[in-house]
Amino acid sequence: MSEIGKTLYKFSGAGNDFVVLDGRGADVDAYRDPQRIGALCREYRTDGLMILGSTDGYDFSMEFFNPDGTGGMMCGNGGRCITAFADYLGLQPASPDGVWHFLAGDGPHQAQILSGCEDTPSTTRKWIVRLKMIDVEGVKPIMGGYFLNTGTRHFVKFVRSVEGVDMEKDGPEYRWDEAFQPEGTNANFVEAAPDGLHVRTFEKGVEAETLACGTGITASAIATCYKDKGADGQHAYRLQCRRGDWLQVDFQKDGEHYTDVFLTGPAELIKIIDL
Repeated sequence: MSEIGKTLYKFSGAGNDFVVLDGRGADVDAYRDPQRIGALCREYRTDGLMILGSTDGYDFSMEFFNPDGTGGMMCGNGGRCITAFADYLGLQPASPDGVWHFLAGDGPHQAQILSGCEDTPSTTRKWIVRLKMIDVEGVKPIMGGYFLNTGTRHFVKFVRSVEGVDMEKDGPEYRWDEAFQPEGTNANFVEAAPDGLHVRTFEKGVEAETLACGTGITASAIATCYKDKGADGQHAYRLQCRRGDWLQVDFQKDGEHYTDVFLTGPAELIKIIDL
């Protein structure tokens, strides 16, 4: 790996960890190799790898890969982390209002850094990022739950207690169910509690439960609104991921259309890796 001479960075979005690298003006094709992606994710114990690149008309581009090498989809926690990474690198958004515009696997996104780059004694840097997700067109009731696409395919199942879910059994059961093939789906289990929604997610590509899933958090909020027959207008939900972090999802509902969907939460630089 050292022949490319890249510096890698480990970021965390509410416990969803990623290897991130700057691919601008550099040949980083070797980092798109599924075997290398898998090896890096295992070595640094991450849920994926991201490459920040350049593309016309945007502040940067985001490539996301699961540990198994699959890509082409969005990762909400990753989107916040790569925005924080752009800020860390010293990039500046072209927009005068300070909003970042970037291109990901599911299309254009916007992000705003609400607070950030706070040094701690351990040199960890932390940001709070508000990320605009794609619009969601419709929610499909299926198998006692709900299916929707928030940049990645998600099945949402409401349960009495997320602690009672057998993730090693129930997660793969829905992830591989023939109803969601051939692409498969992520599986989310949601408990509606007095303090907010508690969410656990089994992610395809990782093939395990992760400590957070941004697109899954977003899907869980929209599915809750659909299930509860929420009125048209503005909605906001507070959701807790597995690590314990609280994130916020807000959106505009208009019938079966969910627009102006935003995911707000933390992004942290955990480690700098010099190869």
